[in-house]
Amino acid sequence: MKDVHNSHGLAYGPDGSLHDAGVRASMQAFTAGDPTLALEAAAAVRSAAQAVDRLRSRGAGGRGLSAGALDLLARLSTGTGEGLTIGELARAAGVSSRNVTGLVDTLERDGLAQRVPDRHDRRSVRVRATPAGRDWLETFRQPTQRAMSAVFQGFSEEDLARLRHLCLRLVENQSRIEHHLKAVEPDPQTP
Repeated sequence: MKDVHNSHGLAYGPDGSLHDAGVRASMQAFTAGDPTLALEAAAAVRSAAQAVDRLRSRGAGGRGLSAGALDLLARLSTGTGEGLTIGELARAAGVSSRNVTGLVDTLERDGLAQRVPDRHDRRSVRVRATPAGRDWLETFRQPTQRAMSAVFQGFSEEDLARLRHLCLRLVENQSRIEHHLKAVEPDPQTP
């Protein structure tokens, strides 16, 4: 049975599962006949993440916040009145402190977050959402919920739980690989 294509360049195979025919063709050329399923899955994860981020950014009302900045603001809004340190935010988000610092700079510039002195450690600062940041999140919440309901239309709760599980397994595998590579790679500081 021949693939049945839809208007988005995606195709349903004989088993009824979707694939991107263009990605499949390019991966088959790239692998010179080796299996392509893992590469196709990686491309599908990237495409899905980009589609969700595009939809989320529409709900941002032209504010121009990246997905990373949105996630940080959401984390800050649930934090204590004292706020969170850059390190705590970095660990929670699974990114570097340097990356978080740039995102906090963006949020602070837009008046959505602020740095405050750490009352337990004079050398440290904490970050917390401002009242404007909390208001912005409240305004963003309903359009985001509607958008996510639309994009996941037809998914059962079991589908969503399985998708979440599989995506987080990718994150877990990547972390394990990165940890292993750090252990076996030479230290660039050592001559």
